[in-house]
Amino acid sequence: MTDSNMPDGAPSQAIVIGAGLGGLASAMRLGAKGYRVTVLDKLDRPGGRGSSITQSGHRFDLGPTIITVPQIYEDLWAACGRDFHADITLKPMDPFYEIRFPDGETFTARQSTEAMEAEVHRLSPRDVKGYRRFMKDAERRYVVGFEGMLLKPMHRIWETLKVLPEFALLRADRSILGLAKARVRDPRLRMALSFHPLFIGGDPMHVTSMYALVGYLEKQFGVHYAMGGVQAIADAMTRVIEAQGGQMRLGETVDEILIDKGAARGVRTTKGETLHAPLVVSNADAGHTYAKLLQKQRRRRWTDAKLKSRKWSMGLFVWYFGTRGTRGQWADVGHHTIVSGPRYEGLLKDIFIKGHLAEDMSLYVHRPSLTDPSCAPEGDDTFYALSPVPHLGHDTPVNWATEGEVYRRKVAKVLEGLIPGFEDKITASRFFTPETFRDRYLSPNGSGFSIEPRILQSAWFRPHNVSEEASGLFLVGAGTHPGAGVPGVIASAEVMAGMVPAAPHPIDLTTPKLAAE
Repeated sequence: MTDSNMPDGAPSQAIVIGAGLGGLASAMRLGAKGYRVTVLDKLDRPGGRGSSITQSGHRFDLGPTIITVPQIYEDLWAACGRDFHADITLKPMDPFYEIRFPDGETFTARQSTEAMEAEVHRLSPRDVKGYRRFMKDAERRYVVGFEGMLLKPMHRIWETLKVLPEFALLRADRSILGLAKARVRDPRLRMALSFHPLFIGGDPMHVTSMYALVGYLEKQFGVHYAMGGVQAIADAMTRVIEAQGGQMRLGETVDEILIDKGAARGVRTTKGETLHAPLVVSNADAGHTYAKLLQKQRRRRWTDAKLKSRKWSMGLFVWYFGTRGTRGQWADVGHHTIVSGPRYEGLLKDIFIKGHLAEDMSLYVHRPSLTDPSCAPEGDDTFYALSPVPHLGHDTPVNWATEGEVYRRKVAKVLEGLIPGFEDKITASRFFTPETFRDRYLSPNGSGFSIEPRILQSAWFRPHNVSEEASGLFLVGAGTHPGAGVPGVIASAEVMAGMVPAAPHPIDLTTPKLAAE
């Protein structure tokens, strides 16, 4: 890669659009390859959907809350000559989470095989054998889907075709809910074994059974919380980038990726500033990258019509709130709680198929102050409650400007059954809707996790890490291969970096940084 605007011997420049975890990981890996990296992001702090806000002494982690597969981070730091655990303290979660069902029963997820089988036996003794079969299914899918595909580029269709025989043997055409139904009879267990794709934006009724591998991931590697929240990881990544000679430019929105003669040449910001570089990595949503940042270019594959035809992940309603003097209350409510609504399949159909905002709901409730006192004033609690809702791309989208507060009150009514009396003690409160995701994160349709991870929207069928629209343009993040979820977006940076050669003119920390026009 060369740039006619650069003098011979100048350090090789790269631009990363978006300081989400995928963009930060990309900048770290490019810095390790000798590139001078400039990261641009419209928010006021790094992390993207993994960033945080602070209100009345409460730190609210806005998006991901757990860490799985810690070795993905360890490998990233090691590629930069650093030790992840010197920067971040991970605390294992035990239990991982508790599911509360409408009938008053619970299911507590733990790493121990014996403990999990005991939970299954307590709920439905006849399903223990089926649960064991499901976990065998999960392990086989982990070997094929995670170990075999996570870090492999999928921009050549042959790479996908090679795994089709194994996919056929594993019945990848069956949904994860279909697999759960084939293994266990109790509807509560079917929900407990199949809901995980919701955390990466997938409908369990349609997402491939390959995502059963998440259950094996949890068992094999555990579930962890990063002290200081995921924001602490984003801040640590920023420090590595800056130590490599890169720079972070926050409050900067990219308006256009500049293409000349079929090659990326830099970006132009909404302020009219032009930055030149022959290597551009977009951590913006893949849909936004193609529909907005390349809207002036004739696109061969990811046309507006093609993007419109995709199935997009659901939207999210997330209520962040803090309570005063409650640290010792609600002792039975842990760090992670899932409140299962009265309907499972019916609610999924409302959210993903009908685009209907139902009266009932299921909630994921996060209470990090039990583990990390730094996220709340002393003695207080920090919460967030997340409800999957329809995205904005349905025929009659929800008007959240009018419905937001109405829905918050409905969420509060459900939470009253979990943490009674909490509303009288609220000291900080705000909520995000799909409209927030659209405006804050530039997410098409206000989707929480970009393109839904259905089988024909995965691997080669997903936007590629190396763009076919221009040389020198790469994509990372939830909308590309391997997909959403923190391990996926971190892995997308490794896939990208594997296709980028070492910098022809490695960075010298004494040279000036990227100049703008």
